[in-house]
Amino acid sequence: MTQDSLIPAKQSLESEDYWRAFCDAAKTRGLTPPEDPDFIRIAKPIFYFSEFIRRSCLLDPALPAELVQSGDLRKSGRSADYLPYLQARIASVADEALLGQILCNLRRREMVRIAWRDLAGWADLDETMGDLSAFADACLETTLAYLYRAQCGLYGLPLNAAHHPQQLVVIGMGKLGSRELNFSSDIDLIFAYPESGQTDGGTRAISNEEFFVRLCRKYVKILSTVTSDGPLFRVDIRLRPFGDNGPLVMSFDNMEDYYQQQGRDWERYAWIKARAAAGDLDAGKRLIERLRPFIYRRYFDYSAFESIRDMKLKIAREVAQKKMQNNIKLGPGGIREIEFFGQTFQLLRGGVTPALQCGPIQETLNQLVRENHITPEVCGALTEAYRFLRHTEHRLQEYADQQTHQLPEKQDERQRLAASMGFPEPEAFFQALQRHRQLVHQHFNQLLELEPSENMEESTASFAENLNTRIAALWLAPLSEFGETLLLDAGYNSPKEIATLLDTLHHDPSTRALSPAGKKRLDKVIPELLLRAAQAREPQVVLARLLDLIKTIQRRTTYLALLQENPTALTRLVEFADASPWMISYLMRHPVLLDELLDPRTLYAPPNRPELAEEIDRRYELIDPDDLEYQMEVLRIFKQTNTLRVAAADIGGVLPLMKVSDHLSDIAEISVAKTVDLTWRHLVEKHGTPNCMLDNTPLDRGFAVIAYGKLGGLELGYDSDLDLVFLHACTGAQTRGGSRPLDIPQFFSRLGQRVIHFLSAHTPAGVLYETDMRLRPSGTSGLLVCHIDAWEEYQMKDAWTWEHQALVRARGICGDSALIARFETVRLRALSRPRRKAILKKEVSDMRERMRREHGGHPSTDFNLKHDPGGMVDIEFLVQYIVLLMAHRYPQLLKWTDNVRQIQALAEEKIIGDDMAHQLRTAYLTYRSMAHRLSLQEAPPVVPADQFKAYRQTIMRFWHHVLGQPDQPPKGLS
Repeated sequence: MTQDSLIPAKQSLESEDYWRAFCDAAKTRGLTPPEDPDFIRIAKPIFYFSEFIRRSCLLDPALPAELVQSGDLRKSGRSADYLPYLQARIASVADEALLGQILCNLRRREMVRIAWRDLAGWADLDETMGDLSAFADACLETTLAYLYRAQCGLYGLPLNAAHHPQQLVVIGMGKLGSRELNFSSDIDLIFAYPESGQTDGGTRAISNEEFFVRLCRKYVKILSTVTSDGPLFRVDIRLRPFGDNGPLVMSFDNMEDYYQQQGRDWERYAWIKARAAAGDLDAGKRLIERLRPFIYRRYFDYSAFESIRDMKLKIAREVAQKKMQNNIKLGPGGIREIEFFGQTFQLLRGGVTPALQCGPIQETLNQLVRENHITPEVCGALTEAYRFLRHTEHRLQEYADQQTHQLPEKQDERQRLAASMGFPEPEAFFQALQRHRQLVHQHFNQLLELEPSENMEESTASFAENLNTRIAALWLAPLSEFGETLLLDAGYNSPKEIATLLDTLHHDPSTRALSPAGKKRLDKVIPELLLRAAQAREPQVVLARLLDLIKTIQRRTTYLALLQENPTALTRLVEFADASPWMISYLMRHPVLLDELLDPRTLYAPPNRPELAEEIDRRYELIDPDDLEYQMEVLRIFKQTNTLRVAAADIGGVLPLMKVSDHLSDIAEISVAKTVDLTWRHLVEKHGTPNCMLDNTPLDRGFAVIAYGKLGGLELGYDSDLDLVFLHACTGAQTRGGSRPLDIPQFFSRLGQRVIHFLSAHTPAGVLYETDMRLRPSGTSGLLVCHIDAWEEYQMKDAWTWEHQALVRARGICGDSALIARFETVRLRALSRPRRKAILKKEVSDMRERMRREHGGHPSTDFNLKHDPGGMVDIEFLVQYIVLLMAHRYPQLLKWTDNVRQIQALAEEKIIGDDMAHQLRTAYLTYRSMAHRLSLQEAPPVVPADQFKAYRQTIMRFWHHVLGQPDQPPKGLS
């Protein structure tokens, strides 16, 4: 990058003069100037590019040689070396003033080294920012340790109520916090200490608060030391609570109280990059964790839209007023706009997407791509612009070690900047710079803008204006004749009924309790809902559903803000209300999912199983492993989000029936597997690990989950329970390694209880899955987690026929593969035993009749798709009977657990004819499809008796042919 050919002739002569001046200064000190041609070739343009380096080398001509001989100049990254390097050089310092001077001198050396490597092209941007940040960290830590020891010598050690020592926590904010420090940057700091108390062991005791206030005053004074070498750091402590008027340092409790009660959105924005930089780092991490609920809301925070938009407008006004066109940080298309772009997503979405809770902007942009919030092209363009701008920033500041972001106006200065950036002519550099800035500003301007909605704003404004410009006018009952006419024109056939709906909402307690800001948002949302709902097939029904949803969500006004800010979300909401009341009910139960309405790329494209596994791993990467409550919430949101995606694709006709069940089954299996992982880890930490063996093979956990019923048969619906059985394969007396060992049966019993609790407990995010454990051996009176040997003995000796019918649809879904393989072996043995036809026929028929009685009769005018004669259960029993009867001769019948492929297997083995297989399969899928659609309409699985008359007659004929004597079909089917 820095070659002599880039320097024009006039400036080349200038660099020669600089080099000669340095050589003269070295000789004056009795030093021999470096004679290495390669070093001289690099040094001359660097002296031209950086007055700071040139001046530093003139003041200390030995510095270049020392950097070369130490190997530091060519060393890539010194981040890990800085702390011991500084500690060794101040070990014998006995004076605080001298401490500051020594640190300033060491800073000059390191800044020369860092700038030299940057200008020579030996260090990339990440190394330069990393070294600058690491050096600042080391200075902070070294200085704090020195002052803390000295102050403890005077006042004793600060202790909390339990007599545990207290240490200062130094929180690095801004670019220091994200380890992106620039060459002449301020360092933004906030100080805190864990707990109140007082000192002990000094000449006099003082409170911890007084101790740390005194310490911080000295600390800031030393860090701000200015010598002939320049300032050590420009320290900015205005980001602390209450700003300049606030206390210099606060306890964790007081700081948490401040942010919970008085914290503002700009402070949340500032804390995104926060990091414990010095002092008690572990305590600093705990503080940030305590503040995380303030920084990142555990829902998509659209209530912050307004304040973020205000911040954006302030940036734009500041640029216009201060004429910052040539400021590469604050000007249009500058560094701040890139950072604002990334941090806006973090502020809005970071609470629900922990992967976005990262500091560095480049990492944030990459995470936004992984989470499908921006395209790889946008990420690449912004990242390239960011790196170009930051390189330019460093070149500007490395010239004189001044905190500047202003592009030069003089031609020779523009030439020097361009050459330092690797451009032979200023025009080429400034054209490239302008391209980057225009692109950045374009994305910045698009941020938070509303999507076009076919003049929806105009039509909404007109609609509201015609109703006396106030939404309250719509809520008066009865409506005026003028209002009725408007509603008729909009598409409503019963305006008085609409008026009643609006009046009910207006007088709803949750509406009356809204804050002024909430009412303002509601006033903007309701007219748009009225307009959109009027276009539905049944406007009044759809509006009623939507107003029920509004009643549910309006107290958390962030959801109103989401709908206000996103017309597209409103449109989709109306579409769902028109197509499926189940969708609206689901959103009422889980309003956090409203955000999913915004992105059609993910809404209508349910992820496949590997993508689901990757998504859940990403969600848990940044979660505190000890926060079980939050872990439960995250898993519920994962399930709800992906269920909504499946339902949207289902309603939109994107997915066929069996694919819907496959997706829902994948979601359930991954959710159960993650539940087992989390509960296992929590249990093992306390009680240790069981020692498990199976057939002389060590097992990882010795635990497996078996799915029966709808999940076992891959026929899961939107509201299906999970029929589960838990197995283990462990022996021995107790667990090993924990603080409180348990007997093996007790360990697995507790594991099973925790898994069920994790799945079925009610939390603010709802229930993950309702579970049914009655299919375990001996039902509710049996052990919750059964040993595989005991389960095998039960299946071979004691199980009822109906339990083997259930086993036909059972499969292992998570746990040790060896244990699941053993389960499958036993399953095959139990199901493939020869059976006496007459006995089997009677037991299956008796169980079917018992089920029919339990579910009661139905009017002859109705047909229950599941339980009535000729329905789904008849088909399932029919298939299970044939499988149990014939599996001893055709074991391949047991390969599948779903009804459709079992029918196919029976046909392939010529046990039933192709025509019978086709009719069974067609009827079963038709019934399932209709039941599925009815479920989305929140209707029971009941249709008129004559709707599927032909299918019912066929199934009844097959039933009587296989399981009973030919007989007349039931009344109404002849």
